[in-house]
Amino acid sequence: MKKFITILLAFVVGFAMSEIVELDGVKYDNLDVKVTEDFLPLFDESHPAYYCRNMAWYGGRGAAKSWQVARGLLLRCAKEQALTLCAREFQASIADSVLKLLEEQIYLLDLQDIYNVQRNYIECVNGSAFIFKGLRRNINSIKSIEGVKYCWVEEAQTVSKESWDILVPTIRMEGSQIFATFNPYLETDPTYQRYIGSDEKPPIDDLYCRMVNYDRNPFFPEVLRKEMEWDKAHDYEKYLHVWEGKALQHLESIVFKNWKIDGHISPPDDAIIRQGADFGFKDPSCLIRAWVDDNKRCIFVDYEAYGVEVEVDDLPKLFTTVPNAKKWLITADSSRPETISYMRHRGFKIKGTKKGKKSVEEGVEFLKSYNIVVHPRCQHLIAELGLYRYKTDSVTNEVLPILEDKHNHCIDALRYALEALKFKRTAIHI
Repeated sequence: MKKFITILLAFVVGFAMSEIVELDGVKYDNLDVKVTEDFLPLFDESHPAYYCRNMAWYGGRGAAKSWQVARGLLLRCAKEQALTLCAREFQASIADSVLKLLEEQIYLLDLQDIYNVQRNYIECVNGSAFIFKGLRRNINSIKSIEGVKYCWVEEAQTVSKESWDILVPTIRMEGSQIFATFNPYLETDPTYQRYIGSDEKPPIDDLYCRMVNYDRNPFFPEVLRKEMEWDKAHDYEKYLHVWEGKALQHLESIVFKNWKIDGHISPPDDAIIRQGADFGFKDPSCLIRAWVDDNKRCIFVDYEAYGVEVEVDDLPKLFTTVPNAKKWLITADSSRPETISYMRHRGFKIKGTKKGKKSVEEGVEFLKSYNIVVHPRCQHLIAELGLYRYKTDSVTNEVLPILEDKHNHCIDALRYALEALKFKRTAIHI
């Protein structure tokens, strides 16, 4: 006898519907799925955009874009046998993929009886499967994948034009769809042009696209609300980019133009890890982890810890989110000797930075003398690198040789981390 899965879609927008989905397996009664209006086409087959070839959701942090898409795809693949390719530009390991997010949603939806999570793929009892690929290094092998019904591109703002040009025709099954979630960076980026377009170039056809920000997420977490409110009150330009999803502009006053994002970086076995910390309460507290390859003239940054209104007692917990934070020396803001002492007594190898006249300017020039490569998980440093700028003359608009004192908490921490190199001293691994 056939059994059924019953899904009750409890739409936050003010109505609910239920549908019976035929599935050999366990019977699920009134499975409660919270859906906001912007994501209805993922769930409601009667929505006119349900079968759009292209769907995209973009905006700032805290909008639950990935959370909603993960749920929508899990429920779609429970209803029909379908192969889903979960792609991103950079995936050095399966840990960088959305597999963990999908696994969490499987348990939250109580679907673990029909989904089986393996080390590098997910399968459903009806034959559906989720596979995970990085585009930058695997794009040619992706061309050989057959039968993909759904393709979800996460962190799509980093996807290159070359990757899009190869990926799109690869998703060629009849009725196949491409979903994208992204936080815009520059209006000139290929993903921005593909889904949002410009005055000179319209977006692609057969498209459902919505801007979704934290204010449209009824489940916006309190820990992110603190960050958002700090940025809104103290760094409005960063707030617009990080939380409202506004794209950055190329400006002559931007300080750093020598950097890029790369999700494949990891320190070699012989790397000397250099860490820098900036302390605050009303201002953010942050820890940056970096290493330097002098032969390539590159600074690599692969981890950050960041928080606002972080009590001193909570700093050790925040800093240990960076792997091996206690193993390597931290050079920290010397204006907070009591905090440095506190962290030292909690097992951190930490010392104060040597500040002096023109230390900020000299430190910035040192960073500009290298190429900077940042892992996409370092979202706050990435935002600051795009926003940190020189002052401009309000009358002539001339760029002045004076640094603005904002958008610089992570950048200050990076300066501190590399202080020993700037002073040409031998860094000691304690």
